[in-house]
Amino acid sequence: MKIGVDTFACESGKSGPGAYLSHLLKRIPPSGALFELFGWEYDRFTFSEFAPNLEFIPRCSVNGKSANALWHLYQYPGFAQSRSYNACFFPAAHQQPPYQSPCPTIGVVHDMAAYWGTRRTREHLGAVRRVVLPNSLRRLDRIIAVSEWVKQELVELVGVKESRVEVVPNGIDHAAFYPRPHGEESELLIQPFSFRRPYILCVSRIDHPVKNHIRLIKAFGIFKERTGYPHRLVLAGRDSNNAAKVKTAAAESAWRGDIFFTGHFPLKSLPELYSGADFVVLPSMYEGFGMGVIEAMASGIPAACARAASLPETAEHAALYFDPHDPEDMADRMVMLASDRNLHQECSRLGLERARAFSWDRCAQRTLEIIHEIVDHR
Repeated sequence: MKIGVDTFACESGKSGPGAYLSHLLKRIPPSGALFELFGWEYDRFTFSEFAPNLEFIPRCSVNGKSANALWHLYQYPGFAQSRSYNACFFPAAHQQPPYQSPCPTIGVVHDMAAYWGTRRTREHLGAVRRVVLPNSLRRLDRIIAVSEWVKQELVELVGVKESRVEVVPNGIDHAAFYPRPHGEESELLIQPFSFRRPYILCVSRIDHPVKNHIRLIKAFGIFKERTGYPHRLVLAGRDSNNAAKVKTAAAESAWRGDIFFTGHFPLKSLPELYSGADFVVLPSMYEGFGMGVIEAMASGIPAACARAASLPETAEHAALYFDPHDPEDMADRMVMLASDRNLHQECSRLGLERARAFSWDRCAQRTLEIIHEIVDHR
């Protein structure tokens, strides 16, 4: 058995799908099916730490999302046939699925943000992918959705048959994300930064309007005016669509001196960043799973998040919720977590309990089972 694994659209391991693939590769048994990676030339060594024995085949020499979409449309079928794949696995199928394939295909859909908001918010997909995405998803032999929310969208918005979609939630690395008690130190050194505590944390790419940072900045201003507390707001994530608008909003805030952008934050240092926060806020208008809330909870840090998309499904009763359109409501939850220490402790306890429901081992095991099932049934 020979399985091709598409690493395109995994953003060199720095995105959610990239982290997903890294965790999956670490859990592929050394025996059994032969897995082979293919993707950008510059990703040749990206996943070698997690799968040192897997061969990597570089493809698509022309950079760019549209060029890569055309490669999947016209050249992928011949490539997959030449490699004699029994099946191909697409860990970022919501961004780059094939249109047709000579072998069975299994794709993971992390979100359906392509269908959220106005057409302008979908620019990150590229013109070709906007046209072919719905048909491409319907053509996959099996789809793994990371949440019931995503499954529902696939069925209702794209017309995928419900029987071809299975929900397999993402996991959490409990060896990395766990409560780390801190003393009363006012400065926390996390390479390559030094953070002044207490701070409120939001971990998300800077992507306007979907990630809703501008309303978070407004809510932070309301929080500061109401409480006078010394908290800072730390926004950890790489720049993406319309990041300049978010930074302009921060620069125009009366509390701009307490708003800190880290840019892309090193993944190995992320657990310590969470554990040093007073609490975490997830204001996003759309999340297919809500990895940030589980990372916070596993770290023992309370979370306030938007009542939107999959976030209530992921966090359940362990988070405080607010209307993502209302900065006042968002600020209310921030004030509650900062001022009511009994509530703070209870949210921390409930979050730790909820985080135990998620495991990369279980996620990888079921994913590999689905891949084998598809191959065996053809």
